[in-house]
Amino acid sequence: MAGRAGDRAPKARRIRLGNREVVTEGLELSFWADISHRCMTASWPAFIGGAALVFIVFNGFFALLYWFGDQPISNVPRGAYIDYLYFSIETLSTAGYGDMHPQSHYGHFIAAVELFTGIFSMSLMTGLIFARFSRPSARLLFADNPVISTHEGRQTLMIRLANERHNIIANATAQLWVFKSGVSKEGVPYRRFYDLPLIRSQSPALALSWTVFHVIDEASPLHGLDAAGLKAANVGLGLMVSGYDDVAAQTVHARKSYEHDQIRFGHRYVEILRVTEDGLRIDYSRFHETVEG
Repeated sequence: MAGRAGDRAPKARRIRLGNREVVTEGLELSFWADISHRCMTASWPAFIGGAALVFIVFNGFFALLYWFGDQPISNVPRGAYIDYLYFSIETLSTAGYGDMHPQSHYGHFIAAVELFTGIFSMSLMTGLIFARFSRPSARLLFADNPVISTHEGRQTLMIRLANERHNIIANATAQLWVFKSGVSKEGVPYRRFYDLPLIRSQSPALALSWTVFHVIDEASPLHGLDAAGLKAANVGLGLMVSGYDDVAAQTVHARKSYEHDQIRFGHRYVEILRVTEDGLRIDYSRFHETVEG
């Protein structure tokens, strides 16, 4: 059915899901309808820049209202707009140095509205900053490439990860999925995910490094696939790790996704653990290295 005249088609949006770029069409979400999520997910430079822009716009608007009045503020020489802007900044931030103050009903009314706006906006900004700082996060380092090699006599998919903070993540749990494209019996293309069982999916205390193993046997969705088969099925991997951070006293999560061209067949990870006279040593400079074998 044709749309009504004048209707605008929603714009296409580019989003990133892990390492994959997705273009979405036919869905339009108002900027203000999800402003809280946008504030929480924006980068720190974008968040601070946006806050500064809102601060400038608010003060510029209220300074304009003062400027329209008939000398609403005392001690403003020649009614200069820049002085009203300074007074607006003092009022919105509740600083109130005292050399300038409202001297008319109009000035008091605008100042009262601005004070309410300042209190409300500062409370909102404090809450957002606290939420961004207090949001739990895990500093986990994931290997650049999954590897498929023989382990304990069986073909095995392996992914190495490490705790960059070197604190204790208790009851760490890992979950691994594979995403594959296919065609149904009706000829409809689809993309489906499968859970990949791990030899050991839990670690009582993740402090250093951990390698997760998935055996590629007859029951595995990866069984019989080589590099060309992975490409044909547009295979992707998703690894999720969660656990209890003893320092933050909160549950933390981390995830990593891989595309089929990042999987290295016939490779294994370089050993980074060794025992010396000084004790156990870990060489993280070789964390991402692999060798054939």
